[in-house]
Amino acid sequence: MSESFIGLMSGQERSHWIRLRTLILLRWVAIGGQITAIAVAQNLYNLQLELGLCYFAVGVSVVGNLVAMFVFPENKRLSEFENFLTVLFDLLQLSFLLYLTGGLNNPFALLVLGPVTISANMMRLRSTLIIGGTAIILVTLMAEFHMPLRTAQGFVLRIPDVFVFGNWIAIIIAVMFLGAYSHRISSEMRSMSDALAATQLALSREQKLTDLGGVVAAAAHELGTPLATIKLASAELIEELDDRPDLRVDAALIREQADRCRDILQNMGRAGKDDLHLRQAPVSTVIHEAAEPHMHRGKFIHFKEGPDEGGDVQQPTILRKPEIIHGLRNLVQNAVDYSRANVWVDSIWTNDTILVRIYDDGGGYPSHVLGRIGDPFMRRGRSDSDRKMRPEYEGMGLGLFIAKTLLERTGASLRFANGSDPSQNISIHTDRPGAVVEVSWPRKKIDALEGDYAVPMGHNKPIEI
Repeated sequence: MSESFIGLMSGQERSHWIRLRTLILLRWVAIGGQITAIAVAQNLYNLQLELGLCYFAVGVSVVGNLVAMFVFPENKRLSEFENFLTVLFDLLQLSFLLYLTGGLNNPFALLVLGPVTISANMMRLRSTLIIGGTAIILVTLMAEFHMPLRTAQGFVLRIPDVFVFGNWIAIIIAVMFLGAYSHRISSEMRSMSDALAATQLALSREQKLTDLGGVVAAAAHELGTPLATIKLASAELIEELDDRPDLRVDAALIREQADRCRDILQNMGRAGKDDLHLRQAPVSTVIHEAAEPHMHRGKFIHFKEGPDEGGDVQQPTILRKPEIIHGLRNLVQNAVDYSRANVWVDSIWTNDTILVRIYDDGGGYPSHVLGRIGDPFMRRGRSDSDRKMRPEYEGMGLGLFIAKTLLERTGASLRFANGSDPSQNISIHTDRPGAVVEVSWPRKKIDALEGDYAVPMGHNKPIEI
């Protein structure tokens, strides 16, 4: 297996798994429960609470949710660090609310287990340990420091110290047990999934190498006779050209090159070779290769490439990765599918960034799904004109999901917009009113000549099995 795949399977690249909308929904449920508990405690049991501070704590969560809803797109997926900050915020907000309402005398203190369990299921061990340690520290502080619960007559409601101690011990044990249990189970599930993926990848590689070996074997069989003939004829020429040393050298060269062809075929038949030159290409070549299957589908695809202001005039040479080609191919296919007659593919580069923008002259993305583009199995209502143009097509959003996932694996970021909406922060052309997709890479991520991923020069290396 390659090192990049092992790094992926070990969890180093496990980001963008959790949708922000999922955590927002869970937080709304928690906010509703907190408001209900405060209202019941005040109106039904006449408890004297610091209502201003309590509603301030709840209000902070409300504001955080509203900001997350309106600032980030609906298909936003959180990275490891963003997940950590979100869960830590929820833990601190809940602990502050418990501090205002009796600390461990409050039966809702056990809810601190929620953030710990969530972190154990979706984060790495280090983040889970920080969240769990923070929860233990906060629970310990709340056992001693908190604002008491008072009745309408001014009496303090508190449970005996032995029960406070018992609650403290029980919560700490639950934090450690549930955290370890959840993290262990989720790790084993991911390991099994990784093992199945690795098995599938190995089978796929083996199938490709087997096919390659069959082709090479057939080529070696077909070329064996002419190579043998060339070698025999050159050997006879060498013997007959003793008096012509200049021609004898040429005949010897012919025999040497025939032997070299034989060795190359044998070497390829055993393992194959990774051609370093085929791993890189100019950005325009990669884009044309990606769009080639859709060039003759009755739509005009217009290509344009050039440097942005301040960019290098020379066209960058990028990594010819299957993820880039297949991802861009899916985006071009989507543009061709929904365009009326024209699709534009612009490639722009600067010294730090490489951009690819794909436009079409179709109807654009429906406004109600624009924020969810990139989610799989996302059906949308189709217009009558769309059904007439493509009655056999039933879009499910899977192609855009695959494209987005593959391109993001190469370090790209994607933005979707409509050309008819001038408010979008993407270069808009008035003659391109349809959908717009912008794919942006930091140049160091895919530059084949410079940076961490530059293709090494030298002899081709055998493919590692």
